Amino acid sequence: MGYTTKATTSGGRNGRAVLENNGLALAMALPKELGGAGDGHNPEQLFALGWSACFGQAILVLAKKHGLDGQAAKVTCEVTLNVDNGAFSLAAELKVALPGADKTKLQALIEDAHTICPYSKATRNNVPVKLTAV
Repeated sequence: MGYTTKATTSGGRNGRAVLENNGLALAMALPKELGGAGDGHNPEQLFALGWSACFGQAILVLAKKHGLDGQAAKVTCEVTLNVDNGAFSLAAELKVALPGADKTKLQALIEDAHTICPYSKATRNNVPVKLTAV
């Protein structure tokens, strides 16, 4: 059994993105850093939201295996859109904070989570990713 969802966008980076059930609709805008108005959301923000939530679930699934309680974990996903002579690419950093956790155990948990998270799998060997225990 699986799950499928759909989103439709018109107008590209300066348009409107809507989920199929109309549960979420967002105005999209090119970031100021890239010459846009920055008065909406952009794909990189949405990617960071999705990846941080998905990675957080992977942390929860694997925490006990590493002797940690993942309930208090906070996952920050930083997505960078690089522009080089008109060519675009992504880079990411996943930072996981878990108060009171041993940093070595936490780093091992993060690396393990990176092997099962669907976003991590989808970007493997395509997007440089830094994994950081904070």
